[in-house]
Amino acid sequence: MVYLHNCIANTLIAVTILLLAPALNACPYKLPLTTISIKGQKLTVEIAHTPDTRACGLSNRQTLAENAGMLFIFPNTRPRTFWMKDTHMPLSIAFIDEAGRIIRIHRMQAEQTYTTYSSVQPARYALEVNQGWFSLHNIKPGDTVLLKLPGVLRIQ
Repeated sequence: MVYLHNCIANTLIAVTILLLAPALNACPYKLPLTTISIKGQKLTVEIAHTPDTRACGLSNRQTLAENAGMLFIFPNTRPRTFWMKDTHMPLSIAFIDEAGRIIRIHRMQAEQTYTTYSSVQPARYALEVNQGWFSLHNIKPGDTVLLKLPGVLRIQ
């Protein structure tokens, strides 16, 4: 009887861990929001401005609203590289220089842990949106992103 009770208890624990595992891996940060504009197209973006929030990014999410994205802000300008570890949806990324000009755009495939996407040139920002959003709105390298950042934001 004790053996059966232990088996049931262990099974319940295992099932609970499996059900909660995705929630445990989701990014726990509540990020500041702002609205940005590119060629008259508005996007509501979450701002990833610390090492932890940039590392977490959009990982473990299943969807992203149509005109939403994540703006990664770095404390300095240099070449940047991203990957899609634990990212379950295809995205597009624009690397943006200090002046707000898009310098490169990539289409990124979900769940690609070995493929990397690089700015090549120095970038201060990166903007992730649903895959195809840039092409849908005819946004290309050379276009300018109008940023309105919260004044109290500490970039780390």
